[in-house]
Amino acid sequence: MSTVQFEMIDDYIGKLTLNRPEAANAFSKQLMHDFNEQLDSIEKHETLRALIITANGEKAFCAGADLKERRTMTQDQVVDAVGQISSLVTRVANLKVPTIAAINGATFGGGLELTLGCDIRIASTNAKMGLTETSLAIIPGAGGTQRLARLIGLAKAKYYILTAKRFDSYEGERIGLIEKVVELSELQDEALQIASQIASNGPVGVQMAKQAIDEGLDHDIETGLKLEREKYLNTIPTKDRLEALEAFKEKRKPIFTGK
Repeated sequence: MSTVQFEMIDDYIGKLTLNRPEAANAFSKQLMHDFNEQLDSIEKHETLRALIITANGEKAFCAGADLKERRTMTQDQVVDAVGQISSLVTRVANLKVPTIAAINGATFGGGLELTLGCDIRIASTNAKMGLTETSLAIIPGAGGTQRLARLIGLAKAKYYILTAKRFDSYEGERIGLIEKVVELSELQDEALQIASQIASNGPVGVQMAKQAIDEGLDHDIETGLKLEREKYLNTIPTKDRLEALEAFKEKRKPIFTGK
């Protein structure tokens, strides 16, 4: 059985599930291989409008690198493995469709870095998390030092990374990392509800909005506004824009096709 599974919940919403609960869904070589294979399919999917990323089990989302496997590696192999995790997280971050991390338990190191590559993070009340690499005499190497600072601010990112502090979902919510905390039994339904809200909107508009936010973040406001205009112009010739206007006139919900 694959260590990463993908399924379409309906015509527009997909769910990717880490499936290695006996090892806290840690990033083994096999899991990374399976994850990349699933991303190959997801990137080509024609009707997908939102993707939920979660994990099997009730204790862990992803514990990060597989340390048992890591202990058998040479220095060069370790560097290569970290690079593979970083590349995987970047692939997730670069997906055209919005991604929702549904964190169902412990998520540390590379596991938390995976969620940082997602657009939205929700977590169960039992989840614990942290970028704890400095306690292992290394640093976050799959984007953690960069993405966490952009999400919660420079000072807070330094505090959590330099102390290697572990924290719960509620603290994650207070610092702006987690958007919503729910009971474990409600987590998947909550993720589906958010995904459904996204999927009901115009697909081109959603994709262009995501790109405008992501691409504009590291530029000055003037450049960012130019990027926003470019993305906006991409929505003007779409049939969906005209459908939205017609639906408003007829007082009905629009039927978007992504064209």
